Amino acid sequence: VQLVESGGGLVQPGGSLTLSCAASGFQFGNTAMSWVRQAPGQELEWISVVNFGGGIIYEADSVKGRFTISRDNRKNTLYLQMNSLKPEDTALYYCARVITWTASRREYDYRGQGTQVTVSS
Repeated sequence: VQLVESGGGLVQPGGSLTLSCAASGFQFGNTAMSWVRQAPGQELEWISVVNFGGGIIYEADSVKGRFTISRDNRKNTLYLQMNSLKPEDTALYYCARVITWTASRREYDYRGQGTQVTVSS
């Protein structure tokens, strides 16, 4: 399994970025996928989860209305469109393969190396 994120960078508050995650080594189209992030000194935060067909099954309150997860199963690629970025969105962003998603249990088994997003003026 390999997950490779790209698209991070430095952006001003209010700006936009689109992250991509190229997946290989498994049946991407059969698997729920997610974006998670971790800021320095903070716990890992689930941002958004998409099912195998592209339906969004979770969005964190902190990003609702600003971030949109999507996938292209023909290209084995996961995306995160991020708009209206805030300084508190600064973090290392990872894509992750979801293995369990229930009301009481959320797990992934693989994640990429991450791409840094820094929101600052």
